[in-house]
Amino acid sequence: MGALTMSKAEREAFLAGVHVAVFAVADGARGPIAVPVWYAYDPGGDILINTGKSSPKAVLAAAAGRATLCVQTEAPPYGYVSVEGPLVLEPADYDGQLVPIARRYLGAAAEMYLAGSSKETSEADNVLIRLTPERWRTADFAKQYQI
Repeated sequence: MGALTMSKAEREAFLAGVHVAVFAVADGARGPIAVPVWYAYDPGGDILINTGKSSPKAVLAAAAGRATLCVQTEAPPYGYVSVEGPLVLEPADYDGQLVPIARRYLGAAAEMYLAGSSKETSEADNVLIRLTPERWRTADFAKQYQI
């Protein structure tokens, strides 16, 4: 393990933090798409991303069967975790996943965000992407400077 590489526990704790992630998936003969997403992750588990069923990321994810997710700190000391692995698309679960993800990122403002759609509409229009981390890349630059 390199001097800047995170341990398994460090990388899982970092990924479990609240970060806007970049989700990247192959787009045929073109370059991959890479878009910001909200996600949920518990150490040792899968990464869960809610998105529209007909969104380019959902359509491409279904076709590719694999994707990459990268999260980073946006202020020094910098660090990042990037994970790549297989994925599956599942029916959206409003109470079990969509609401918790909204609350994770918006806190109290989530209720206003969620008021914009019903459970039935959300589950009908959305899909859950379940990404299983298989390959990890990490760096924690705080280790370089003993911060």
